Amino acid sequence: QVQLVESGGGLVQPGGSLRLSCAASGFTLDYYGIGWFRQAPGKEREGVSFINISDGNTYYADSVKGRFTISRDIAKNTVYLQMNSLKPEDTAVYDCATGAYRALVAGLSEYWGQGTQVTVSS
Repeated sequence: QVQLVESGGGLVQPGGSLRLSCAASGFTLDYYGIGWFRQAPGKEREGVSFINISDGNTYYADSVKGRFTISRDIAKNTVYLQMNSLKPEDTAVYDCATGAYRALVAGLSEYWGQGTQVTVSS
């Protein structure tokens, strides 16, 4: 079955960096989009960043533009989210997700990873 295995979360100080990874198995990314949603306590789930594997097109939430970068390693069937200049408001559970790229951007996902906690705090 399709599995998404996430890693890279943790505790970091404001201004610090983390890199999330999401390794997909059970399928080849191919035409799928993949990336991350996040959900902070008391907040709605929001799309953070997605990449269209087939053409490399990317999406970033306005709140992370210029700070986060999503990239793909097709050979490893893995995507990475480099998160720089982290802010306390970035604190959330980040959940890797995959599906049709346009669906992801619209807030829908076919498959989900297990989630990883990112905490930005002094």
